[in-house]
Amino acid sequence: MTSLDILIMAAGKGTRMKSRIPKVLQRLAGRPLLHHVLDQAAHLQARSAIVITGHGATEVEAATAGAASATSTRTGTFDLMFVRQEPQLGTGHAVQQTVPHLRDDGTVVVLSGDVPLTQADTLRALVAASEGGKLALLTVTLPDPTGYGRIVRNASDAVQGIVEHKDASDAQRAITEVYSGIMAVPAKLLRGWLARLTNNNAQGEYYLTDIVAMAVAEGVPVVAHRITDALQVAGVNSPLQLAELERAHQLRQARALMEQGVRLADPARFDLRDDARTGVRGELVCGQDVEIDVNCVFTGRVEMGEGVSIGANCCIANARIAAGAVIHPFTHIDGEKAGATVGEGALIGPFARLRPGAQLGREVHIGNFVEVKNSTLADGAKANHLAYLGDATVGERVNYGAGSITANYDGANKHRTVIEADVHIGSNCVLVAPVTIGVGGTVGGGSTITKSTAAGALSVARGKQVSIANWSRPAKQPKS
Repeated sequence: MTSLDILIMAAGKGTRMKSRIPKVLQRLAGRPLLHHVLDQAAHLQARSAIVITGHGATEVEAATAGAASATSTRTGTFDLMFVRQEPQLGTGHAVQQTVPHLRDDGTVVVLSGDVPLTQADTLRALVAASEGGKLALLTVTLPDPTGYGRIVRNASDAVQGIVEHKDASDAQRAITEVYSGIMAVPAKLLRGWLARLTNNNAQGEYYLTDIVAMAVAEGVPVVAHRITDALQVAGVNSPLQLAELERAHQLRQARALMEQGVRLADPARFDLRDDARTGVRGELVCGQDVEIDVNCVFTGRVEMGEGVSIGANCCIANARIAAGAVIHPFTHIDGEKAGATVGEGALIGPFARLRPGAQLGREVHIGNFVEVKNSTLADGAKANHLAYLGDATVGERVNYGAGSITANYDGANKHRTVIEADVHIGSNCVLVAPVTIGVGGTVGGGSTITKSTAAGALSVARGKQVSIANWSRPAKQPKS
């Protein structure tokens, strides 16, 4: 098998993005465009990946090195290198910067850092087309080819060259088959052609596409692997194009899930993203008969058991939701690194928030405006209204009242609250950690509990009520 070396062109400024962030670091589905492209080096089991940087080079290289390490760990190891193109004098000039790192025994695959959705199978087919010493081009037919290099063929339909849009005649501009910017070429041939590039064109740049005419002149076969899926070769040059590509990508993910049996109320209003904080890839694993309403965003890895129902406008990240659970609208579940677990048959929301470390058992109820962080709630526990549980261990069948909180932070350290089984916490209580509420106990509404309580005890800790008969409220003085 021929060794593959991937070249990724990532030197462009991206002026039309109107952003301080380099274009190749703009995010699609939660990850930089360049990181999507870099994945292909791993999927193709490449020997190396060389990223050509320019504008924002330091930032691009720093953001990419760690991502490449994570990618190679998951899917296969490849060597990552960076070369800089300074100044930017065209695509041919960019690839010329990689010549010292090219090995003549391999095939070079040239990719663009702002074209994120090319499929691995497409690139494998392109590489296969280049076998036997051929120059293989990835082409696509577009209804509006403006801005793309046109594929020029002879009377026998053989590829003769690529003409850039600005250099094309009116007849050539009428051609709808265009070059995608992606090619596969034997490294030894590429090295020789790069040395002969000139900038004798309308832009005064060194075009990589000029090597096609050189190959034809030398009798090297030039083949086109033509695809019909324009999304695979779509680039990003503006916020509008980025948004369009995001929606197209998300729609594809939604359709793939629906083919697996997931019920999406509207596949056009669905998002599955990578988690930029943790590096966890966006992945939705669903049992049978999962239903997802509109405008839901899933981040990182989310697992949902059979019959789970997700209401509208939920945001769920890095979580496991067991069979039969119902997540009501506007719920926010963010497991981050610690993960979050929702037990079988649990009811969550609406407007609830589960933070990292929330571990909920079977039939747990978390109601509106309840927040749970780094806490375990055993089977049947309920916190139905306006409450906070942080750093808590909650036993079975606990009823946690509205407006109650665990005071878990003393200004320097976190402390744990233990609420044992069958405890009833009244409304508007403060449990000052560290504290344990004994099994079967009751805490009266409005209490501030600072000491652990015995099993089965009623605990009330609040100021004595005072009532003054016939008291008159202050009256406003009339204005003079």
